[in-house]
Amino acid sequence: MVKIVTRKFIGEQNVYDIGVERDHNFVIKNGLVASNCFNKSHSTAYGYVTYQTAYLKANYPLEYMAALLTANSGDTDKVQKYISTCMSMNIQIEPPDINRSGVDFTPVAGKILFGFSAVRNVGQNAIACILSAREEGGEFKSLGDFCDRVDLRAVNRRTLESLISCGAFDKIQPNRHQLIQDLPLVYDWAQSRAKDRASGQGSIFDLLGGFSTTSNKPVNNAFEIAPKAQAVSDFPPQEKLRMEKELLGFYVSDHPLKSLKQSSSVLAPINLSQLGEQREDTMLCAVVMLNGVKKVITKKGDPMAILQIEDLTSQSEAVVFPKNYERISSLLQVDARLIIWGKVDRRDEQTQLIVEDAELVDTVKLVMVELTPQQAVTIEERDRLRTILKEQSGDKEKAKIPVIGIVQAGNSRQLVRFGRQFWVQDSLTTVIALQNARFPAHIKPLTSS
Repeated sequence: MVKIVTRKFIGEQNVYDIGVERDHNFVIKNGLVASNCFNKSHSTAYGYVTYQTAYLKANYPLEYMAALLTANSGDTDKVQKYISTCMSMNIQIEPPDINRSGVDFTPVAGKILFGFSAVRNVGQNAIACILSAREEGGEFKSLGDFCDRVDLRAVNRRTLESLISCGAFDKIQPNRHQLIQDLPLVYDWAQSRAKDRASGQGSIFDLLGGFSTTSNKPVNNAFEIAPKAQAVSDFPPQEKLRMEKELLGFYVSDHPLKSLKQSSSVLAPINLSQLGEQREDTMLCAVVMLNGVKKVITKKGDPMAILQIEDLTSQSEAVVFPKNYERISSLLQVDARLIIWGKVDRRDEQTQLIVEDAELVDTVKLVMVELTPQQAVTIEERDRLRTILKEQSGDKEKAKIPVIGIVQAGNSRQLVRFGRQFWVQDSLTTVIALQNARFPAHIKPLTSS
């Protein structure tokens, strides 16, 4: 192998492939070695690997995507991108399962299971202990059974809280709040039993079969007498998703934006994973979750903000400058679902959005206008529609209601997204104006589209 110790510009040179039999540029002048050689064997190897991976993805999509997620598990952006790819391939990603998950992402029954190694606060020793106990004694029947069989020195209370909160025990007990309430009692009970076993004392309930705490009937399994807290209702769905995001880095069992996938694709055909492909200063619309808000004070003393946003495909950064921050700051709350408008900006090889405006998703209403194929292609009808929408737009900064056209032809139904210049200020007034002009129209909340 040749070690390059210095580089020197010597002007433009012809470049050859060193696979050529006689002429090449490996040594070009004065003994200097060219650093831009790319030999044929290297090119062939890349081509061969590309063919192999394409074949695996086409013929073994489940196994391929599980391996891809595992290989990139340390890169949050890539994993989110690949999870989005799985969704487009109709491959479901499930949260960890205490009775089925392994160390890494695993294909199981047509789905991909999160591995234990992807859960925060769950170390390698804890994983090894869980898998060993499961292999030796079979599936875990309850939280009490789990705590009684694993080594609690390796699987501590923080680890258990993380496993419960991310959904690993859902197949045993779907009420995560109940399990969190039960945990202190069950954990202390299991620790006490472990100490008794270590000292060789054992428990009288182990010897005699034990008795249920709710009846005098004997029980066959010691874990059935594990103490439980008073019954409580489960966490709200939004809280469950928040905990999943905190512990796994992603929304897995669901996503706050999933119900908006169809409508958001009409309003915002460019997703965050495609930002880097857009030209600078391109005006875009995006439906996003707000993951973080960092308030910044400029040199002039004006407040602005740097936002961390995500959609179903990726995460990105957005900036709100003082003029716009003053107007929309009340909307910028963590975990808010927003529709934002902004320009693509590139700095230091990073792509971000400069936010011009924002609106809460739950307050956004669409004006749906129905068009026949004849109306859609007739210039006079299109001009009439354009005139009505222009009149309803008024001040562009106040026109925040999107307009969607529905072209119905037989069994075919096509949605047409009108440009931002045709968005309107008042949905009810616009619908009345459209109906008076013989354009059937109605109002539809974005959240139900």
